[in-house]
Formats: sequence, structure tokens, C-alpha cells
Amino acid sequence: MARLTNARQDIDGGQWRSSVTCDLIGRVREEVSAAASRNRFVDLLEAGDVPRDRLTWLAGEQFRIVGSDQRSFALLAARFPDPPAGEMFLALAQGELRALRLLADFAAALGWAERDLRAYEPRPLAQAYPAYLAWSALFDTCSGVALAMLANLQEWGGSCGRVAEALVTRYGLPERAVGFFRFFATPAPGFTEQATSVVAAGLAAGEDPREAVRAALALHAYEIAFWDALAAGLRDGPRGS
Repeated sequence: MARLTNARQDIDGGQWRSSVTCDLIGRVREEVSAAASRNRFVDLLEAGDVPRDRLTWLAGEQFRIVGSDQRSFALLAARFPDPPAGEMFLALAQGELRALRLLADFAAALGWAERDLRAYEPRPLAQAYPAYLAWSALFDTCSGVALAMLANLQEWGGSCGRVAEALVTRYGLPERAVGFFRFFATPAPGFTEQATSVVAAGLAAGEDPREAVRAALALHAYEIAFWDALAAGLRDGPRGS
């Protein structure tokens, strides 16, 4: 009878943790959505008002970001090797490697080779996002990083989808050149469920949900800073004039 009672408590506890996790993710997504503002760079891109040489900023910044994020996810996989966290972070690191190859096609469409990407001088505020993720890889909890990924997934993916469409329709780039942005426009199958399980596992292990929320909101602020840095100095109007 005791064994049956303990089993029922385990089931109830799992259901409770699942409910708490879903509530936390939903609340953070609402806060992120409320904090969202106009993405001037993407708006200007859709209007065809971003000068073509500014597109190289986008390629150069992403070259630095993707390389940094790949190492951050690899470090997270080493810090949290047990499933489900280890599997998720390893998959994310592998995804960044694929994205790096796709980015080369975008750069080539702009007339840039790898040497140009490496020579590009990044804007500090555009690199706040990967810098924070690198800090998180060293010091944050697995639930904090996973919650941040989940909370910002929709906005980041939506922006990438809009960029891909604008580059094709307004700037005449071939579909191959926008594969990088198509890759990030939709999450990998099963990622949402996997990341949710990582958040739940971290909280069940005693990680502080308040720290996880702070991580998610901070990462969102740094994503906004990235887009704002790309739009710096551009004005609404023909070709940013």
C-alpha cells in the first residue's frame, strides 16, 4: 500500500511541476510580448529602405554571434550533460554549425567571402546578446537558458522570416541566399517540448524560477539591442535617406 501511495505522489508531483512550468513559460511569454517594440531594421528592410551595404552589417554581426553561440551551447552541454538538458544544448550547438554554413551563402550573395566576415568590426551593442549567452553558459541555470530560448523563440523566428521574405522580394536575393534566415524562422521539430522539459527538470532540481525569469527578460532586451544596432543612423524614407 505504501508503494502505491508513493507512486501516486510521484505522479501528482509530476503533474504539479508540469503545471507550474507551463504557467511560468506562459507568464514570461506575456511579459516578453508586452516589452516588444517596433523592429525598425526589419520594417525598413521590408520597405526596401536599408542600403545594400548595411546588409553586410547583418552578415558580419551574425558571423560573430553564431560562432559565439555555438561555443556557448557546447559549454552548456558539458555543464549539464544529463538528459534532457544535455541533449538539447548539444542539438543547439550542432544547429549553430549548420547555420554558420548557411550564413556563408548570404554573405556570398553580398559579395563577401569568409575573410570579409572575419575582418568585419562588430558593433558592441549588436553583440550584447551573445555576450550574455556566453555569461549564461558559465554561470546561469539550465532552466534559465531554456526559458530564455522558449520565451524569445516566437519573436526571433518571426523577425527572421520577415527578413528572408524582404531579401527575396525587395532586394532580389535568391532563395539559397536566405537559407540562414529560413533556418531560424521556424523551430526544430520537438524543440518546444524539449525545452519545456529542461525548464521543468531544472526547477524540480531546485533552480530558482525568479532567476530563470530574469534570464529570459534579459535575453529579450539584448535581442532588441541587436536589431536597434543594425538600424542605427537609418531614417525612414527611400533607402534610409
